[in-house]
Amino acid sequence: MQFRVETAQRAVLFVDVTDSTRIYETLGDTQALALIESLFGRLDKAAAAHGGTVVKKLGDAMVCEFPTPDAALLAACDMQLAALRMPASRPAERLAIKIGFTYGPVVLSGGDVFGDTVNVCSRLVALANPEQVLTTHQTVAAMSKELRERCRELFPIRVRGRHEEIIACNVTYRLDPDATETNLVRATIARERETVLKITYQGELVVVRSAGQGLRIGREKDNDLVVASHFASRQHARVFPREGHFVLQDVSSNGTYLLGDGNTQEILLRREEAVLSERGWIGLGNSASRHGDHALRFRVEPEGD
Repeated sequence: MQFRVETAQRAVLFVDVTDSTRIYETLGDTQALALIESLFGRLDKAAAAHGGTVVKKLGDAMVCEFPTPDAALLAACDMQLAALRMPASRPAERLAIKIGFTYGPVVLSGGDVFGDTVNVCSRLVALANPEQVLTTHQTVAAMSKELRERCRELFPIRVRGRHEEIIACNVTYRLDPDATETNLVRATIARERETVLKITYQGELVVVRSAGQGLRIGREKDNDLVVASHFASRQHARVFPREGHFVLQDVSSNGTYLLGDGNTQEILLRREEAVLSERGWIGLGNSASRHGDHALRFRVEPEGD
């Protein structure tokens, strides 16, 4: 059967349910599936309310497409609020989602979407934290002025197969006065207090300050942090501060694995960068979930804590 192929400008949106493995293990397959399907029913309605179409569902993930970036942003905000308002009689039933969306040229075929815009969107949702919406600077530029004001630039990211970096942007979806005031207070506190990155490896603690220099990690002894593992390259990775965040950059042969606490899927970096979340694991040349001599524990916290 031959499908019609069409190219068009579309906004593509990925939704991912975080920590779904834990949910299935805790609640059992039947109850967990019913809970996620109930959530997806709410997300379906949010997409349809803004002219979107659900392209496909993949277990604990959903892909949607919209005619405009404005529609995708509004749907993403409604989706996050819908997830937050899901009733839960106990903590194990509380679901969190992360969302990434982009706008650009796509290939439409057989009811699915393909192309570079889709690849960038997949990368964004992998980098997003639970209860976060990420988009790109290019997507924000295509929005109406009112909605652009909800977006804030965060950091550049690299996407496999692309030469240019992409600027990731955070989308604010809680617009009630109380939430806005709280966010402003937290932002002020963050500026007043420097943060530090603490990396622990086999009992050794290394601290990187947000106003300081970066850290070289690898097997050779001239690195700032020497990792004695046959999985690690001689010069394997760098960690450095950038605009209030800490960035992990892979420079190795075997890749660097990143797994944030609360995430079920780790990110594999191959000559790419990722921003470190609040805490998690870094694996040099092997899965970060396997806590061997290649794995480093990290956490980001205010200096002095």
